[in-house]
Amino acid sequence: MVYVYTILLQSGGPGWDVPKGRKDGRISKASETIQLPSPSFNVSQLQKSFSQRGLSLEDLVALSGGHTLGFSHCSSFRNRIHNFNATHDVDPSLNPSFASKLKSICPIRNQIKNAGTTLDASSTTFDNTYYKLILQGKAIFSSDQVLIDTPNTKNLVSKFATSQDAFYKAFVKSMVKMSSINGGQEIRKDCRVVNLIS
Repeated sequence: MVYVYTILLQSGGPGWDVPKGRKDGRISKASETIQLPSPSFNVSQLQKSFSQRGLSLEDLVALSGGHTLGFSHCSSFRNRIHNFNATHDVDPSLNPSFASKLKSICPIRNQIKNAGTTLDASSTTFDNTYYKLILQGKAIFSSDQVLIDTPNTKNLVSKFATSQDAFYKAFVKSMVKMSSINGGQEIRKDCRVVNLIS
């Protein structure tokens, strides 16, 4: 028996079957999100984070494609556009005109509380634009841009940028694999409600 999930309704993404029986947690803690990969991670840090969860290099690059959707506040990429290091004010891996755009959205003394930008130009459509932007030096997070720093990850980025179908297939495979990562306490009778303890 399987449940059928479709990636973010109306986003044009693929659907996949997920086996029943995944254990969900009974509580949610903000402190547990520190285990998530940082937007400033390099490739080896990303690879270590994913491999600790039984996920491969291909899973890493495929699942990163989820960044084709969404929005980022300035705080998650400010380090790339202001005082990057002792030599460069801006991360040299950023496309210069794109960096200028980001600096105008997020000035050094930003006064706008929720300032930020979408993760790609088609941020409401689940597609392979994200990978094309990485190849152009237009990734928002450094953890995305570093995916072209090693031959293995760069080859996957190029493959997914060239073929949306290849990206969809790899993403679905990795999502099903990720859905088997366990750590919860109960199998829900109703997935929206914590089981009653009798």
